[in-house]
Amino acid sequence: MNMSIALPAMVNNTAPPSPPSISTERLPTDFQDNWNETLNEFKAVAATYDRSPEIQGIIPSSLNYGSFLAPIPSGYLAEIFGTKYLAGAGMFITSVLTLFTPLAADTGVTLLIVLQIIQGIVQVMLLTSQYSIWARWAPPTERSQLITIAVSGSVLGSFIILLVGGHLCQTIGWPYVFYIFVGIGCICSFLWFALIYDDPVNHPFISTSEKEYIICSLAQEDSPPGWSLPIKAMIKSLPLWSILVFYFSDYWHYFVIRSYLPTYIISVLHANIRDSGMLSALPFVSAGICIVPGGLLADFLLSRKILRLNTIRKVFTTIGVLLPCAFFVSLFWVRSSFSATMAFLILSSATKSLSQSGALVNFMDIAPRYSALLRASQIFSYIAGAISPTVAGFFISQDSEFGWRNVFLLSAAVNIAGLFFYLIFGQAEVQDWAKGRCAPSSEQTE
Repeated sequence: MNMSIALPAMVNNTAPPSPPSISTERLPTDFQDNWNETLNEFKAVAATYDRSPEIQGIIPSSLNYGSFLAPIPSGYLAEIFGTKYLAGAGMFITSVLTLFTPLAADTGVTLLIVLQIIQGIVQVMLLTSQYSIWARWAPPTERSQLITIAVSGSVLGSFIILLVGGHLCQTIGWPYVFYIFVGIGCICSFLWFALIYDDPVNHPFISTSEKEYIICSLAQEDSPPGWSLPIKAMIKSLPLWSILVFYFSDYWHYFVIRSYLPTYIISVLHANIRDSGMLSALPFVSAGICIVPGGLLADFLLSRKILRLNTIRKVFTTIGVLLPCAFFVSLFWVRSSFSATMAFLILSSATKSLSQSGALVNFMDIAPRYSALLRASQIFSYIAGAISPTVAGFFISQDSEFGWRNVFLLSAAVNIAGLFFYLIFGQAEVQDWAKGRCAPSSEQTE
């Protein structure tokens, strides 16, 4: 996310000439600054570089170029060595690597891309292994709530980076976006090592009653954590494939927003970098506000037996796809209105957060035993992250006006296709191959 807000300040051609039809509604007085003056401020506090729209798409995409190689090994390592140490190490290492981003950018775009690739691989250790903790800590009836609370922390982090990063870029220079958050990342990694435990059995502070409640509730699933994989059964599992396909389609949309939201606000709404950071943060804070109530509602519907778990997952997923796609596609036709554009961006992110209580947490339902290993489903999200910003950059480079329309339409089409596949094949029951009994030796890999 650091790169998303810093990239418009790093390049000197972020805001190409726009047709008269774009942004005819004037921004509020507080947001109305001249772009050329803003660009001169960038040059005064930090270096800028000539980067084509295609390269501006490749740079954020490169974070995912090597990421698809790491989830499965990371899942195994989390089960063997423990999530505490693997995730903590990933957090610390990626923070240190971030320190070298300004130097890599100054050296050349090739080194910057290589550094991004290495960071992406390391970050997978953190993102993949954390779900091993939920397999040991989250009772089934509280799973949606707990995971959405954790995910909301990521959304809050994005909000803070965008809010603070735009101000840093315009005042002391874009390199400090990386320097300051390096320190924060290192502090968080030290806190992780000190406070996190792999399972409730080894936690020194929780009460005996709470410990017994967690252990007993998880025992009812007949899915004790393990790491031998029934490969053949998994390959044939359509419910598993429905989750993998949805991960690809959902994260296609996410990475477009993550990579291009500040750029879109600068080029279409003509905001400066400081204001684009604040405006880009609003959709993330709306998602953070809605994501936790969504998890609470899902668990409430399940605990009161109002809806079956499978129905809950599919209803939340459907709402979390169709409404955001409608708002996202409409952005092109309301681009002349600042207020309508911001309202649609905020509503899109707010409703999109509901899918976090749907398909995105579904692998915890069908195979809690392999939660960390199935976080390898992130492979599909990383593939989407490697492709979608690059494709978006290509569309925008071809046509600065209709390129955005094509980006929005393609994102919606991919998202809806993934939804249909999930609705047809998705399930929420623990699969036979994921239960506690041993699978045939010919289907296991150890």
